Amino acid sequence: MREIVIVGGGYAGFYTAWGLEKSLRSGEARVTVVDPRPYMTYQPFLPEVTAGSVEARHAAVSLRRHLHRTRLIAGSVTEIRHADRKLTVRPVNGADYELSYDTLVVTAGAVTRTFPIPGLAQEAIGLKHVEEAVAIRDRLLTAFDQAASLPPGPERRKLLTVTFVGGGFSGVEGFGELLSLATAMLKSYPELSFGELSFHLVEARGRILPEVGDGPGAWVVRSLERRGGHVHLNTQLVSVEDGHVVLSSGEEFDSALVVWTAGNASNPVVHNHTDLPVDERGLLVVRPDLRVGTDSEPVPDVWAAGDDAAVPDLAVPLPGARTVPNAQHAVRQGRRLAKNIAADLRGGRVRDYRHSSLGVVATLGLGRGIFQYKGIVIKGFPAWLMHRGYHVLAVPTWERKVRVLTVWLTAALFGRDLVSLASVQHPRDAFVASGRPQSPDGSRSRASDRPAA
Repeated sequence: MREIVIVGGGYAGFYTAWGLEKSLRSGEARVTVVDPRPYMTYQPFLPEVTAGSVEARHAAVSLRRHLHRTRLIAGSVTEIRHADRKLTVRPVNGADYELSYDTLVVTAGAVTRTFPIPGLAQEAIGLKHVEEAVAIRDRLLTAFDQAASLPPGPERRKLLTVTFVGGGFSGVEGFGELLSLATAMLKSYPELSFGELSFHLVEARGRILPEVGDGPGAWVVRSLERRGGHVHLNTQLVSVEDGHVVLSSGEEFDSALVVWTAGNASNPVVHNHTDLPVDERGLLVVRPDLRVGTDSEPVPDVWAAGDDAAVPDLAVPLPGARTVPNAQHAVRQGRRLAKNIAADLRGGRVRDYRHSSLGVVATLGLGRGIFQYKGIVIKGFPAWLMHRGYHVLAVPTWERKVRVLTVWLTAALFGRDLVSLASVQHPRDAFVASGRPQSPDGSRSRASDRPAA
């Protein structure tokens, strides 16, 4: 039986495996997905996870629940040697081992791009995974609880100061959603006032949301500033040691929560640990039909899609155009990959990937959003409804759609849930603090009570 190995279980990898299960006949091939996480993260929901509008588990699609005929390996691929048709897999537990394949699909996904900024590694948190979104929400809720018990002063100001670095979709949506949550929480904290909140969005370029036009981007800036946010354009983060933020504009302030969303970088295994062809950005060279290689030098039996692949954009009339690394393309590339691989196995015709953008839509907080499709721009509440409608349709499986809708309806009736569960990040603290476990008769066990050896 032919072995098909998919590196990465994100959008493109999940939809490729899901499509192959529907396309392949029994015994035709075995599909294996290698990923350290047991789920696919629906990243457009992460900003709403930070605000509590979507439950964390509902932004994660279980691989085992939906891939019934696919072998799943919990681990990371650390090296690809296509000359030998082998991968090196580092499991979550245990020693590295080699995995052989006949057909390889690389959908490893991008990683968060960082820079050697003093204090960044110690203070900042990303917004690329469910765990990070949950931690951001819990930190804000915990900061409100702590600030409410302090008198006005530097410590209280620091706890109520939030900094987002990066003005792309993740940064702007996360910033807008968290600002919306913080403003709504003030009703439950009479000790705190709106004037004490300090939200900063730092962007190195002269505008935010590069996927939308200049006019809509400027409107988003004005909208965030009207709500109390501070947007720093043409500004870079210089230092964030001990939570003390220093900007290239000369501004300085203390911030208890720093979120880094300043772009993506290619996966290290693709960039540095493979014999497959990559371009100057470290992305896999891909043909329009999603095979790795070029028309003159194709790489046999290797396919790629998603954030790590430089896929030609046939819908754009510009030579050398590449598809934007977003969910729209990754999902559709995964579906096309599954059909092309199945056709190739049977000696059939494979088709080029082509997809015209459906427009861009972003949430800016509860009841606020922006949508743009070519020259059509919709702002405010209608755009926010379009954002929710599109993503509840786009999230895979009816089970997830129903769960997300249920949470939204519950929140509409009863409001946001403001409980912080930051303690779950350190589950043994309460146990350790309670001292030694008690013996069955109620007394505490002591080392001195034990019989001598």
